[in-house]
Amino acid sequence: MSAGSIFYAVQSGCYVLKCVGDVRLTLCSSLDCHLEALAETQSLCDIVVDLTEAENVDSTTLGLIAKLAVRAARLGLPRPALVSTNEDITRILHSMGFDCVFMLMDELPVNVSDLQALPWVAESDDQVRSRIIAAHEVLMDLNERNREAFQDLVKVLEHQI
Repeated sequence: MSAGSIFYAVQSGCYVLKCVGDVRLTLCSSLDCHLEALAETQSLCDIVVDLTEAENVDSTTLGLIAKLAVRAARLGLPRPALVSTNEDITRILHSMGFDCVFMLMDELPVNVSDLQALPWVAESDDQVRSRIIAAHEVLMDLNERNREAFQDLVKVLEHQI
């Protein structure tokens, strides 16, 4: 598997987030900081999450992606599109309830150029742990199955703070 990267583009109010390779919690600080800044500074009308080049996406990253959809709903935006062509990833998305907060698609509906890499954010272990906990809490709020799957992990991480 290739090392993970996350890219984004904003064009005419359309925000695209693209995950490439093996996307893991090492990118959670960068992604969460980026999404927080996006929520404060950008006026958006559509959101697309592109997982077509992702080989693996861990639960922390999925929690942050779910957080993006929850924020979009709070802002009254249309349900974001999430595109996955990897059957394993798509199966995980369905099992975690992503079809409730995203419009799941199996092909990319847009052609976006000029993607920019997310800037790297270095944080302390405690800050990263807090982001991991928050991402998993979002997943736990999507459905009871996720709550059961991640509650022990969250408890362990909370005791390490």
